[in-house]
Amino acid sequence: MKLSLVVILLSTFQFVSAQTSNPALTKVDRIRLAEAFRIGDELGDRVWKHWRNAPFAVLLVTPEYEFLIRHPQPSADFSPLGYDRTLKSNVFFRKRTQRTDLLAAMPAIKGSSISTIVVGTAENTSARASTPWVVSLLHEHFHQLQSSQSNYYAEVNGLNLSRGDQSGMWMLNFAFPYRSAEVQERFAALSRLLLDTLEASGQANFSNQLAAYLEARRAFEQTLSPDDYRYFSFQLWQEGIARYTEYKIAQLASAQYKPAAKFRALEDFTLFEQAARATRERIYDQLRTMKLGDAGRTAFYPFGAAEGLLLDRINPRWRERYFVEKFDLGRYLRAANSSRRGRGE
Repeated sequence: MKLSLVVILLSTFQFVSAQTSNPALTKVDRIRLAEAFRIGDELGDRVWKHWRNAPFAVLLVTPEYEFLIRHPQPSADFSPLGYDRTLKSNVFFRKRTQRTDLLAAMPAIKGSSISTIVVGTAENTSARASTPWVVSLLHEHFHQLQSSQSNYYAEVNGLNLSRGDQSGMWMLNFAFPYRSAEVQERFAALSRLLLDTLEASGQANFSNQLAAYLEARRAFEQTLSPDDYRYFSFQLWQEGIARYTEYKIAQLASAQYKPAAKFRALEDFTLFEQAARATRERIYDQLRTMKLGDAGRTAFYPFGAAEGLLLDRINPRWRERYFVEKFDLGRYLRAANSSRRGRGE
């Protein structure tokens, strides 16, 4: 009788414990997140000045739960899990509300305007594996740097492209003429010229290619309405340079960063050199093959990234102007080319 009572009590205790136990981040997810935070801390400011000062809040979306890390204002629907020494942050959780394949930065926490990276685990996103996932997370972290600028939202509104939309969805859904045959043809030709300019060798050849590219770029601008050109320029500035940054941080990590031992021990670990090479090859391949009518807005990602690489070649200090003169890479290109001509290059 006593033995039966003990068994019943133990079973009841185990059931109650199972019902009341909190979820936990997996060991692998903690290692991946810690690596992204460490790279941001050690290398971020060497790519973009004051990047370390930007928020690095993350909402990790798993099949059942969401875990909020490095966010100073959790909403009331989150419960605390305590301080995680690996992540150097308090961690909170709630039942899942977001898609598990998301990879985006936005003000995702109720009552807070802080940009938060909403991201599924590596296996559930397009990254698929640890190192590309970390690099993708840093792409989104750059968006946090963009939106954390004190005058960012005022200047975005100053573009006058929302057409009454107060949700911000116009940034994704703006009616750009992707289906226009003329715009498609000119964009494809411009993409090829941009690639040719990037690949040009020799000072004279490069100068000729650059002049041809800038002339074609001006002609492309003339095919667009002022609103359409401002949207095109905004997307190159915002999404194109985020893709460029993805490449630059992977490139820097491959040369001047030693991954943590726990990260290197992950089964799917690959070198950052491989991630940098894959990102650059994808930029170049998409310039060759991507169709504006099919890709829509995402065609501007590799295009803007390629213009960032071109600016590196013309004037490596162009990034100093990025947060001062916003939303128009063409302005940087024209200024850099004028300086080159002034130097007789």
